[in-house]
Amino acid sequence: MANYEESKSLLSKVAGFNDEKNSTKLDSNAGEAIGHATYGWTVNGLPAVGQGSVVGEPVDRAHWDSSLCACLGRNDHFCSSDLEVCILGSVAPCILYGSNVERLGSSPGTFTNHCMPYSCLYMLGELLFGANCVAPWFSYPTRSAIRRRFNLEGSCEALSRSCGCCGSLIEDEVQREQCESACDFATHVFCHPCALCQEGREVRRRLPHPGFNAQPVLVMLPPGEQSMGRS
Repeated sequence: MANYEESKSLLSKVAGFNDEKNSTKLDSNAGEAIGHATYGWTVNGLPAVGQGSVVGEPVDRAHWDSSLCACLGRNDHFCSSDLEVCILGSVAPCILYGSNVERLGSSPGTFTNHCMPYSCLYMLGELLFGANCVAPWFSYPTRSAIRRRFNLEGSCEALSRSCGCCGSLIEDEVQREQCESACDFATHVFCHPCALCQEGREVRRRLPHPGFNAQPVLVMLPPGEQSMGRS
């Protein structure tokens, strides 16, 4: 009986030591996972898994593929597309705007639902003011959507990086987004054709046209009618 009690107490001590060792290992693994977890910012400005080293630390935002005034684009394999974008932005901005939104949304009717209202606002501005000054009020949210979706650097951040101004605005996420939205609006109002062309070049390099995403469909044809003849 004494041997049984002694062995039982020894087994309980060993089991307790193993449990403590496993819990310590789990805590260290959890700490290591948290230390290596990377976070970025989602479209809504919330922290999400991405690049970075600290929870909630904003990642470095990417630059636009081309500048606002590079209307002819770049000399690469998208050069023909850049020329098309430049021509559409000059003579048919409604088509370019509808194409940009279609690539972002890719839902049925996206092109028509944005191209037609833009065309009406374009003609209204030309009729009343002799310039396309009404449609930019309708189209500027697309620039904000592109900037958020691809985590692109906005005008406020660019000014803060180059000359140090607007530093207090970009520290707070809500104020930064309000400032960037105001800059997107100003860009569309004062440089509307250039803004549309820059957005067109950006989405064409990052997103394929929805019409190119069709998957091949395997069609099963029934066998043809066969007749048996005498030899």
